[in-house]
Formats: sequence, C-alpha cells, structure tokens
Amino acid sequence: MSLFRKSPKSPQEVSKALKDALTALERSDKKAEKKDFMEPNTSKQGRRHRVGVTHNAQEDTSKSLTQIKTMLYGTTDSEPQDIVLAQLAHEFYNTNMLLLLILNLHRIDFEGKKDVAQIFNNILRRQIGIRSPTVEYICTKPEILFTLMKGYEHQDIALHCGTMLRECARYEALTRIILNSDDFYNFFKYVEVSTFDIASDAFSTFKELLTKHKILCAEFLEQNYDRVFSQYEHLLNSDNYVTRRQSLKLLGELLLDRHNFSVMKRYISNPDNLKLMMIMLKEKSRNIQFEAFHVFKVFVANPDKPRPILEILLRNQDKLVEFLTRFHTDRSEDEQFNDEKAYLIKQIKELKPLPPDQ
Repeated sequence: MSLFRKSPKSPQEVSKALKDALTALERSDKKAEKKDFMEPNTSKQGRRHRVGVTHNAQEDTSKSLTQIKTMLYGTTDSEPQDIVLAQLAHEFYNTNMLLLLILNLHRIDFEGKKDVAQIFNNILRRQIGIRSPTVEYICTKPEILFTLMKGYEHQDIALHCGTMLRECARYEALTRIILNSDDFYNFFKYVEVSTFDIASDAFSTFKELLTKHKILCAEFLEQNYDRVFSQYEHLLNSDNYVTRRQSLKLLGELLLDRHNFSVMKRYISNPDNLKLMMIMLKEKSRNIQFEAFHVFKVFVANPDKPRPILEILLRNQDKLVEFLTRFHTDRSEDEQFNDEKAYLIKQIKELKPLPPDQ
C-alpha cells in the first residue's frame, strides 16, 4: 500500500469542484456564443482555444459527477456511508446544486447526463425515518420541477429530464406542485412532438402524474375539468395514431377509476363525448376501436343517462345493436370483452322510447 495515496475528497470538496466546473462550463459556453455573434470571422486558432477550454470544463464536470456517484452508490469494495450521504445532500441543498445541474444539463456530455439523472434520483429518494428531506427541499424550490418539465423542449436532454420527473411524480407533494402549475398543460404539446421517443416519454410522465396519487388526481381533474378535457379532446382528435390510441386508453382508465366518479359522471353526460366515441368505434384501426369500446360502454352502462344521451342511443338503437353484434367477433377467447359486449347489446335493445319533451 502506498503511504502517499491521496485520501478521498470530502463531500464539501467534491461539491465545490462540481460547482466550479459547472460555472466554468457555463461561462465558456456563453463566452463562445457571444464571440460567435460579435466576431463571426474568428480565426481557427481562436475557435480551437475555446473548444479546448470547454472540453476541460466538461472533463472536470464528468470527474466530479463520477466521484459523487461513488459516494452515493459505493463501489464493489465499499458501501456508501450514511454520514457522507447526509453531508453531500446538505451541500447540494446549500448550493442549489440540483437546479444548477438541470440548468447546465445540455452542456454536459452524454455519459454525464446519465450520471446527473442517477445522482438526482438517488438524492431524491433519501429518507430520514418517514421524512424525505430532498422532497421537502424541492417543495421550497419549485423551479427545479418547472425546469425539468421545460426539458422536454430540448431534444438532447428530454429523456433525462423525463427520468427525473417520473421519480418526482412518486411523491404526492411534488405531483401537487406540478399539477397546479400552468406548466403542466404544456404536456398536451409535449406528447405530440414529432420525435417518437420524446413524445412517448412525455406521455409516460403525463400518465404517471394523472394516475399515481388517486385522491389528489381526482381533486385536480374535478377542479380543472374544463381546462383539462378541452385540451384532452385535441389529443383524441390528433393526426398522430400513437397519441390517439394512448390518450383513448388513458381516458378509459381515468373514467373507470372509482376515485374519479364525479369526473366520469360529468364526462358521460356530455353528448359530444358520446358522439366522438361512436365515431372512434368505426375507426380503421382495430386497436382504437377496442379502446373506444371501453369508453363507450361507460355511457351505455350509466343507469342515470341524461336525456341528450338517451336520445342519441335511441336514434341509433338498431344500428348500434347490429354494429356491436358484428364488433370484434374474433375475440372469442376474451370472456370479459364478450360479456361486456353482450351486456351493452342487451341494454341498448331494452331502451324505451322517451316521453315527449315537456
């Protein structure tokens, strides 16, 4: 064993080194942008110098991130130490490091971006008894959550931000902040971006936020019904097949969740929603037809159908019975589906004419 081997850096030293590296990275990046704008004809030598400075700052950042990961996760030879984790977390809180990392995520190299997500999620999960100190900290710094959401607007960091956001969504206090912010409504845009991976990731986060904490989500949907479902309708009418199918499937899950009873009653009382589902039952895609069936059945099974809903069902009574009889007959082994289909046919057949409207 060497007597001169360096002792490992303390959490304070590693945090300071990371902050210095990030500051240098940010300064170098901004200086380069300014130079390119002010002096577009800068010599190759000048450009090479700037690239070299940025590269050095990136290397220093990656080195610090690796050291922090080792502190958090340990190595094959040593377990992470609680006292070190506590000191590191406090350094992160005191220096606003979580936000600093997210703000500079696009400047960090690819492996470093993955390290940031792992570090963020590890510190977020930190517990002292029943307390989650990092969750409490983020509640006082909601800009961390808003910055993560805006990450979906930048292709090179979108998936990393999504990973961190879904970890945040595991905690009700953080989900409450996200749902009650105007930024949440940007998800209706993010789930439709042209890059498939980003749109799918955004939809996973969107779904998690609307389903993870049942009582909170039910309150949110009830209190913001018009704003949410007016935008949700655009997803159901999207030109993108994946968006339409995912949105329809999620709608069925939301309406059938007993916590969302009030929301479900309101949704199935609107004749425009019934018309939309009847149109989607006849879509070319069998998958969309099938998901539409699971929403349509809620309208038919409702024992207290409003008059406008009954009028539509009665007006199309014979056509619906004929259509449903022939609907997805190849699903002969799906007992639940066939039982539900038989029940709907029976309910529609037994509808009685309405008395004249007074």
